[in-house]
Amino acid sequence: MMKRTLMTASLGAAFMLASVPLAMAETTAIVGGVVFDGTGAPAARKTIVIRDGRIAEVGKDIAVPSDAHVIDVHGMAVTPGLFDLHTHWTVAGDPTDYPSIAAAYLRSGVTTVSDFNEAPEAYAPLRAWLAKLDAPHVNFAARISTPGGHGADWADQNTTRWISSPDSAKAAIDAVVAYHPDLIKIFSDGWRYNRMPDNTSMNEATLAAAVAEAHVKGLKVMTHTLTVERGLIAARAKVDSLAHGLQDRVLTDGEVGLIRESGMGEIPTLSVFDPDKWVHSSDHKVVANSVLFDNALRNVRKLFRAGVIIGVGTDAGMPATPHGLSTLHELELLVRAGLTPAQALTAATHSSAVLIGQDKDRGVIAPGLRADITVFDGRPWETISDIHHVAMTMVDGKPLYGLEAPPADGRPGWPAPLPAAKLVDDFERTDGRSSLDTLRTDTMDRGPDRTVEVSGVMPREAGKGHVLFMTATMAQQKTPYAGVSVPLSTGAILPVDVSAYHGISVEVRGSSCDARMTANGTVGASWSASLPLSAHWQTIRVPFTSLASVDNPHHRAWTGRDITDLEIGLSCAPGTTAWLQADTLKFY
Repeated sequence: MMKRTLMTASLGAAFMLASVPLAMAETTAIVGGVVFDGTGAPAARKTIVIRDGRIAEVGKDIAVPSDAHVIDVHGMAVTPGLFDLHTHWTVAGDPTDYPSIAAAYLRSGVTTVSDFNEAPEAYAPLRAWLAKLDAPHVNFAARISTPGGHGADWADQNTTRWISSPDSAKAAIDAVVAYHPDLIKIFSDGWRYNRMPDNTSMNEATLAAAVAEAHVKGLKVMTHTLTVERGLIAARAKVDSLAHGLQDRVLTDGEVGLIRESGMGEIPTLSVFDPDKWVHSSDHKVVANSVLFDNALRNVRKLFRAGVIIGVGTDAGMPATPHGLSTLHELELLVRAGLTPAQALTAATHSSAVLIGQDKDRGVIAPGLRADITVFDGRPWETISDIHHVAMTMVDGKPLYGLEAPPADGRPGWPAPLPAAKLVDDFERTDGRSSLDTLRTDTMDRGPDRTVEVSGVMPREAGKGHVLFMTATMAQQKTPYAGVSVPLSTGAILPVDVSAYHGISVEVRGSSCDARMTANGTVGASWSASLPLSAHWQTIRVPFTSLASVDNPHHRAWTGRDITDLEIGLSCAPGTTAWLQADTLKFY
């Protein structure tokens, strides 16, 4: 079949049968499309009627309601919206910020993603922001690892809980449930791809306890698992799905049978391991990756043929794994692993909905389900490369990309910055929260050998209330670091405008090593200045004009209108013990 371009499709849309503007209509009809509904039924030309964001009717002889806004898709392919069950919406990814990442998924026909990057404190502000954006549905995963494990080697315990026993596992699940996560992500496998020393791994009793408690709370559990032995542990622990492909060796038939009988699924994330994306790199690891990747492909093939549910995830946000495009590439890699194009498309829709526990709400085109729909110019269930020809993406019955979508320049993006309060924190609260009711976080260095840090509040001498304290044993790194961050907005997500002030003031004392005050901004920007500490209390003022840009990937100049948190920290000699106390952190 010869493909029409999006321009042709858009011109055709000008001759639609609509009589009611879409913005005013509660009823929409998609007509003229060949529907692959995700149920296993053959694709056929059908009409889809949508009311109030959900599918009301689907069939060949459906009468179009007189009040419907009609979208004629001219014989193009109509499928359920795609899923990506493993993403990281991180500033280190491509693209880098929430509005751009959301748009990248819509351009690729993706209507539901799972984000494994956020601290629970960020869920509420992000959900509120996403509700105002043109965006796919986003499921937030609460992160759990072991001390020194993968995922715990960069985050504080507010972001990734550390567990090592059944009791700590239950406590961690109970703690994160208060934030209403959509699922649990457990980093149970510390294998480092045969390229570096392994991180710690989770023992079976701890993993099983965490899974059991999550299931009591009605939450699905996905695990970071890459090795066969750890995959078998996950199966015995009743994990719902593996969040990576098994790749250290090829599964035996008996091992495949054990995984199949457990009911555990797999989300291979082949895109993040694909060695072809490094063909222009001189990295010596490419050869080793090719061997491991071949193992992953073979294991996907064996598991799928045995009846194990395969879903779609990418680990997008990691190096050379862009958001949106990687989801489409994942389907091509599943075909390379041995699935047919139709099976790969089902993996990205109905099967992924089953694995995340949302199959009663979306994932197929059927009455009563969300109208999350993707239109392709082509036949992706026959030719998998046709997935790159996305003509329209619809979320909850609203076209958000392609045909009928609103103009890109009129869409919401970053919210207006919040005005900054003068007082940031007087450290009088003993529940770990600031005067702004934000959750303070520890910000020690990264890596398997991390600085050991303890922070909190304690009484100040002479009955002067409370102060922040921090003590740390510095890691054996070149520039070890320990710090405490005070978010200016909940979860340090939304930008805050501090430009009405001249600088930052803090009462402070501590170890006489390299101490710094840092103002962190959106999309990874930071500005920092030194703090000349001594063992005696002093009030130090840090003018904004003294802040120098550090770790600023986009080389943004200081404006003061996009700040998310303030951070006080120390970098002292490796192996030494350092401390600081602080009080009355404010703007002046």
